[in-house]
Amino acid sequence: MKRLIVPFTLILAMMLSTSCTQRILDFTIVSSKNVDLSKAASFQRGKTRVADQDGAYIILIIPTGIPNLKEALDRAIEQVPGAVALVDGVISSKSWSAILVGYTAFMVEGTPLIDPSLAVETSVEDSPYKYVKLDKDGNVEESKILTKEEYEAYKADIAK
Repeated sequence: MKRLIVPFTLILAMMLSTSCTQRILDFTIVSSKNVDLSKAASFQRGKTRVADQDGAYIILIIPTGIPNLKEALDRAIEQVPGAVALVDGVISSKSWSAILVGYTAFMVEGTPLIDPSLAVETSVEDSPYKYVKLDKDGNVEESKILTKEEYEAYKADIAK
């Protein structure tokens, strides 16, 4: 009888622990952003796919939040500067549960569709490497965005 307790306990634990991923939607193009379609001819397709998810844990039977599909979509789009939508992608739901805890989430994956005019504006603002030249009065005389290599070269010249 004692030899049956361990296998029975393992089988029971496996039966109470489940996991599931379900494909909800395959899409050609999807966005949660305001997209200016008059500039659609200038949009460019990203080189790599992006993915993100929004989920919530369930402890006992109490959820710690509610998964939001729009939040998952926003996060995926915002991974690429200038992205306004995702193309050729998949929306899935994922969940798992064990005896006392579980998790449920929406997952979004796709190729970013980039508006080049927004990508330039975003990358300029987000660049950590900038060159600013001031005049005698402290006003900006010249300003430009640098690559990391250009920044390192300026830094080395100053250190000399």
